[in-house]
Amino acid sequence: MQEAVGILEVFGLVCAFLAADAGCKAANVRLENFDKNKPANADALPVPLLVTIKFRGSVADVEAAMAAAEEVAKANTGIVQQHIIPRPTADTEKMLKLSAFDKS
Repeated sequence: MQEAVGILEVFGLVCAFLAADAGCKAANVRLENFDKNKPANADALPVPLLVTIKFRGSVADVEAAMAAAEEVAKANTGIVQQHIIPRPTADTEKMLKLSAFDKS
């Protein structure tokens, strides 16, 4: 069975940990590696680091996890983008494995 993926991009690593924790407690999902991005306009942002959280599970569980995570993120530093992909293609699955945290 193919799993859905929920992608939530937030401002800052602390917000990412808080949102990920809330999502995992709200539904039967698992986390994939976080990803990071420091955009060119980082100094103009609330926090100069964007972190992407990836939840995996059934569509219903990913929806519940994303709702809980979004609520926590909004109460902290905020959300940049969010999206749920119910059935990622094989090529999308490859891209979901990439993480800038692996690089120095």
